[in-house]
Amino acid sequence: MPSTPAGVRIDGVDQLIIERLQVDGRMPYTKLASAVGLSEAAARQRVQRLIDTGVIQIVAVTNPLMVGRKRVAMIGIRATGATSELAQRLKELDIIEYLVVTAGSYDFLAEVVVRDEGELLEATNAIRATPGVVSTETFVYLELVKQTFTWGVH
Repeated sequence: MPSTPAGVRIDGVDQLIIERLQVDGRMPYTKLASAVGLSEAAARQRVQRLIDTGVIQIVAVTNPLMVGRKRVAMIGIRATGATSELAQRLKELDIIEYLVVTAGSYDFLAEVVVRDEGELLEATNAIRATPGVVSTETFVYLELVKQTFTWGVH
């Protein structure tokens, strides 16, 4: 039985639950329970434990183009000093949707989802103005070819 870094144990039934919810996050507990061989109450408790322990989140994933966001970009950030301090400052920027500390040419990768090029420029300038940022490089997404959220259980 694999365990997460927080020590949460994930068994085969948990994996089946996760797989089913990745296909349909709104699946009724009655249908989920029958699909994984549990009672409805047990399925509900398992899902709640997975949520409470941070193993899963159940969220609505939006299509940026359908909600007025026309540009998506990944911004590579080079830094000076401790990445932990800069991470906290960058994390506070509302414009950043996704932020990771990386190894390699960049210290961070930040994803932004904006309305237009003007807002992208504002986002880039906000990141560049953050103390500890040395330089940035912006990669504008031209086409989303593949996006999945089904990893993590196999």
